[in-house]
Amino acid sequence: MITEQQVMNALSTVQEPELHRDLVTLKMIRDVSIQNDNVNFTIVLTTPACPLRGQIDSEATAAVKKIPGVKNVSIKWDANVPTDARISGRLQMDVRSTIAVASGKGGVGKTTVAVNLAVALAQQGARVGLLDADIYGPNIPIMLGVENQKPLAENDKILPIEAFGLKLMSMGFLVSPEQAMIWRGPMLHSAIQQFLRDVEWGALDYMVIDLPPGTGDAQLTLAQTLPLTGAVIVATPQDVALSDVVRGVSMFKRLEVPVLGVIENMSYFLCPHCGERTDIFDHGGAHRMADKMNVPFLGEIPLDPKIRLGGDTGLPVTITEPDSPLGLAFKNVSQQVAAKVSVLNAQAAQGELISAGAIPIIKR
Repeated sequence: MITEQQVMNALSTVQEPELHRDLVTLKMIRDVSIQNDNVNFTIVLTTPACPLRGQIDSEATAAVKKIPGVKNVSIKWDANVPTDARISGRLQMDVRSTIAVASGKGGVGKTTVAVNLAVALAQQGARVGLLDADIYGPNIPIMLGVENQKPLAENDKILPIEAFGLKLMSMGFLVSPEQAMIWRGPMLHSAIQQFLRDVEWGALDYMVIDLPPGTGDAQLTLAQTLPLTGAVIVATPQDVALSDVVRGVSMFKRLEVPVLGVIENMSYFLCPHCGERTDIFDHGGAHRMADKMNVPFLGEIPLDPKIRLGGDTGLPVTITEPDSPLGLAFKNVSQQVAAKVSVLNAQAAQGELISAGAIPIIKR
């Protein structure tokens, strides 16, 4: 007779690759059932966007099949994103993790990356909100095709606009496109606080926050108002953009916000006719800079007219072509970001002061 204890003992030899603890210790195994020579159980991942699910699947299956008498192993999958406990302690929000998307300078495609990152996370089953904190240049409504919608209010709360599985809030919903936001710092601070406190976000696994470029009031306001689980920095390969990455990384470190990593956008161009690759803005600079700054490199996004077209038409490439090389590039980045967030939250729950890869961990 195959027993549940045998199954749990076998699974205790399988480690979660990012957290470096076994599946049983991490309480990732549920609903074990045994029917003759068939073993069934559920693995609860720390994110629905787990990049190493295939590895966990093969190792768990192999471990259980070593039990004498087992012929078939069936695994169901679930996910439970760990919570950054500081968020609920500071604001009355049911948000498990907050991801700031930043850039040292404008023009590097930061908002495009934020939009496609959020969509990719939602496509993999996560509950995602997208907050447009770029008060002076709120482009997210256009990029998601909802620029003509206006949020409603209910029970003294603003209801976010919804599109492609995302919950959205932006100053672009509240002012006309012709209106310039000529605001000083205190007004910017107040607007961001209202977007956090007065919007009915509901339960979210991830709140992705699109920051304005640079190192100014919006970044400081967010760090002071809302605990940021981590920050992603978007850059292009050329030196003039990379010099600003250094400032961005330094700013977040001073604010005690872990840097999840750097993304190289517009990394290269592939000719759609001949397939020839051209490194228009150089190539690999963001990777080298990430190594120099001792932060993770999260991936490359190519330069492609379809990405630009998706932003202009309100149909992101992750929606129109999710299985294309472009869509998969954003999916890969989203999985890397989700994995880094899971590691940070799991370690914070343990009260550990350690370094996971190259991520600076701050004891909370």
